[in-house]
Amino acid sequence: MIKRQEMTIDGIIPIIPTTFDGKDRIDWSAFERLLDFACGIDVCAVCLPAYASEFYKLSDAERREIIAKAVQCCGDRKPVVAQANAGSAIQTVELARFAQETGAAAVSVATPRLFPVEEKDLLRHFDKILSAIDIPLVLQDFNPGGPTVSTGFITALHRQHPHFRWVKLEEPLMAARIGSILDATSGEVGVLEGWGGMYLVELVAAGICGVMPSLSLADLLARIFRLAKRGRQQEAYEVFTGALPQIVFSLQNMELYHHAEKSLLVARGVITETHVREPRRDLDALTRAHIDFLNGNILALLDRLEMPRCPSSIKPGAVSTKHQGNSPP
Repeated sequence: MIKRQEMTIDGIIPIIPTTFDGKDRIDWSAFERLLDFACGIDVCAVCLPAYASEFYKLSDAERREIIAKAVQCCGDRKPVVAQANAGSAIQTVELARFAQETGAAAVSVATPRLFPVEEKDLLRHFDKILSAIDIPLVLQDFNPGGPTVSTGFITALHRQHPHFRWVKLEEPLMAARIGSILDATSGEVGVLEGWGGMYLVELVAAGICGVMPSLSLADLLARIFRLAKRGRQQEAYEVFTGALPQIVFSLQNMELYHHAEKSLLVARGVITETHVREPRRDLDALTRAHIDFLNGNILALLDRLEMPRCPSSIKPGAVSTKHQGNSPP
């Protein structure tokens, strides 16, 4: 009998990067350090392998192994949300079932957007996935070329499958949409913000239940989320202004994001290498210098807030921590 953690979302669920060595093989030791880091900070779960995990560069076997390793490593510390992205429903069902059987607490599935598909067809697609699993599902929709799934779609899918519990949206000007979704589903479908947490301060007041950002900024964004929920918006804003430049810079390009994310994790002393799997974007000297500049400012912000750069239990030998502060207020 698999012991599965119950899923509630009220805060941050970071996306765990996939660590590679110089030969593009998964570095499992570094991967476990990332999970240890996540389990030691104020997050309510971890998610992988998603876009920010370079899932699209992983084999089917690697995706399964990553999910299994995360469930094993996190144990009773944090629930694991297994990302099951694929081009077809049958592939998604296979991975989602594997995640459920392995002990994942929930499954996250990105809406297929390679070619335009009408909502009635998407409804059939997600019906097949949800009919195959019993654990909760997060529906992720990112569609920069057009509209994301409608409130009517979300309501209909939840009516068919109550274990469709959350929708993750990654778009600007979505405050009104959040209210619409919460009203239409009587709050039974929560809304998560993606896109690095770029709209976090604005959307806490609108009713988001959480954010799925990068791992490297997860503890800072957790502090911002808690402050904003307690009505301390000015304090939240002041911390947010320190983190926002790094978010905006890294999300200019997904391959740039991988470099920036791993570089910050190295700067924080969590891992020691920044390898991004091929095909990857090579960075020029000016871009690398700006990443270093932004990382320095994040470290300074952590120090000012007396937050640890890296938990003392993680000792990869990269950068020593200056502070070992307590959890955010």
